[in-house]
Amino acid sequence: MQAAVKKHGIVAATVCRVQQMLKRVAEESLSISLCWAAAARGGAGRVRGSRCPPGPVRAPSEPRRAPGARRAPLRALPEPSRGAGPAVPRLPGPVLPAMQRALLPCRAGLRFRSGRGAEPGAPAAVPRGWRSGREPWRAQQAAARTGQGRRAAVPERSKGSEVLFGLAPCALALWRARRALFRLFLKEERRGGPARPLRAELALQAAARGVPVLRVPGRALDALCRGRPHQGVCLEAAPLPLRSLRDAEEPQPGRAEGAGRPLLWLVLEHIQDPMNLGALLRSAYFLGVDRVVATRSNSCPLTPIVSKASAGAMEVFDVYSTDDLQGFLKAKSAEGWEVVGTVSRPEDVEDVPVISCSEFQWDKPLIVVIGSEGEGLSLGTQQQCQRMLAIPPGRALHPGLDSLNVSVAAGILLHSICSQKRRQGD
Repeated sequence: MQAAVKKHGIVAATVCRVQQMLKRVAEESLSISLCWAAAARGGAGRVRGSRCPPGPVRAPSEPRRAPGARRAPLRALPEPSRGAGPAVPRLPGPVLPAMQRALLPCRAGLRFRSGRGAEPGAPAAVPRGWRSGREPWRAQQAAARTGQGRRAAVPERSKGSEVLFGLAPCALALWRARRALFRLFLKEERRGGPARPLRAELALQAAARGVPVLRVPGRALDALCRGRPHQGVCLEAAPLPLRSLRDAEEPQPGRAEGAGRPLLWLVLEHIQDPMNLGALLRSAYFLGVDRVVATRSNSCPLTPIVSKASAGAMEVFDVYSTDDLQGFLKAKSAEGWEVVGTVSRPEDVEDVPVISCSEFQWDKPLIVVIGSEGEGLSLGTQQQCQRMLAIPPGRALHPGLDSLNVSVAAGILLHSICSQKRRQGD
């Protein structure tokens, strides 16, 4: 215990001596600076707190040198005494105020690592991790380069328009032109940066359709799409509404056109998440679904988020809507279509047979009905289904983890159904 106390005392004494030495160095530097300042001004008398000799202080005049002669070396200043130096001078008025302000941080920062215990009126110490006073300036310059701290200039949008973002949605929207297109925004490229052939192709395609092309900073694109991943491309366009089944051409309940297989429709009941709706449209388009029908009420509209989640499939794939889902399913059943629903827990279904998706045989026009997230199919919709399909799990499931995401489940079911015809050689 005594050894520890002795060691602590030695360390404290050493720190105190170092602090005193640093204070003396600062005071001696100030004294020399005051002396030279008084000499430059041609003042007389001794400046308070300095080590200049009393009497008039004048700067020594340099003798005239002959042409080609070398300048004489400057004489070294006398070494300051090592005794206790005077206190830091408090110069009145405008006499060297910058020197006082430069010394005060030394007294506060060298003697104290934080602002606690510093003299009143002294500025706060340099924050931890900063070596000098240039760090705030560097941080400000970095914020200016990255666009932080500055408000992005958001281009004014047309009334009632929306902004598509991402390469695939914008490219397919330009290609199909199923909606009114107003402006194409591209991220301005840096000088000497890599070429962006896809953006250049989009610009040419937009120009061919008469769509203005604007090149804006990246922060303006971030503001247009509200921080979502835009890949340097945004497209201002009119909203894409759901198509009505009344205006749709009614297909014959036979085989799909050019597919050599029965028709396959996907019906969505109260899908509310735009990411799920986009993933459902992408899977349906990829696996060969002929038509997608969604309920008009309590369902997600066709928004730019849906287009981005579908990788642009929403721009090339028609989505129809109905106000009376149960009446629509009943009418299709009367026309000879088979209507099957989906369920995650077979024990929750009554009066409707439940089979595994791998046991289902697809031999006539088919409608697959997908329920909403969390609740599934409503009771009235289940009663319109002839059978219910389930995906068998591969293990014993914990409570709360006994179902799949609606878009994942739909992809598995559609692949299981469509792969039957591929295995049969169609």
